[in-house]
Amino acid sequence: MYSDTLKIELQGQILVIGLNRPEKRNALNDEAILALEQVFDQMPPGIKCAIIYGEGKHFSAGLDLSSIKERNAAQGVFHSRMWHRVMDKVQFGPVPVIAAIHGACVGGGLELASSCHIRVADSSTFYALPEGQRGIFVGGGAAVRVPKLIGMARMTDMMLTGRVYQAEEGYQIGLSQYLVEEGTGLDKAMELAQKICSNVGMTNFALVQVLPRIVEAGHDNGLMMEALMASIAQDAPEAKQRLVDFLEGRAKKVGE
Repeated sequence: MYSDTLKIELQGQILVIGLNRPEKRNALNDEAILALEQVFDQMPPGIKCAIIYGEGKHFSAGLDLSSIKERNAAQGVFHSRMWHRVMDKVQFGPVPVIAAIHGACVGGGLELASSCHIRVADSSTFYALPEGQRGIFVGGGAAVRVPKLIGMARMTDMMLTGRVYQAEEGYQIGLSQYLVEEGTGLDKAMELAQKICSNVGMTNFALVQVLPRIVEAGHDNGLMMEALMASIAQDAPEAKQRLVDFLEGRAKKVGE
């Protein structure tokens, strides 16, 4: 169904997507990007969470430079916009997405990881944006998403100097929300995905689709969107039942 650049596995309500070019350090070519788009356009029914990971020793070493053909400025814009379209389908797609990162998370690999909602890094992870040293500029969404994670100054430094952040540093500055032992990132991602699958669907929808738009909105519009989404979410029958369960002592309290 999908390109062999991806390895797809269904585990209950979780769709596990493996970047499957280990001989290329999972460098992303157009075939892999368009295959990702196909996955998110044709998400199987019943899926409540997705995980993206890398086969082999790395998450993704970025754009496959060997696949780049000479483009004029207009062609370059359309190619970049194709990446933007696909990354938006990851970020604003039907389900929350977790990136399980190890080894290289570089260039386009970081662009893909930053489009996911949760990033789990193992201790082998390292991050870089080497485009500045290669005479090019990021084109897959990093200029928008990465500064929201780590700030503009840190991204500027990464591109100007080629700075590489190791796993612990990346965790400290916000490139990942979780840091785990080497080789355990996918296990942690599965644990988190199972928790996400247990949420009410409308709440997950709100977090994937609405929260990013609230953050981007002005103060008054953001508060109005919050009020509307809160009202819609609490009106869902499952949400009402969960509230009853909590009030009647059948649900766990925070910290239990």
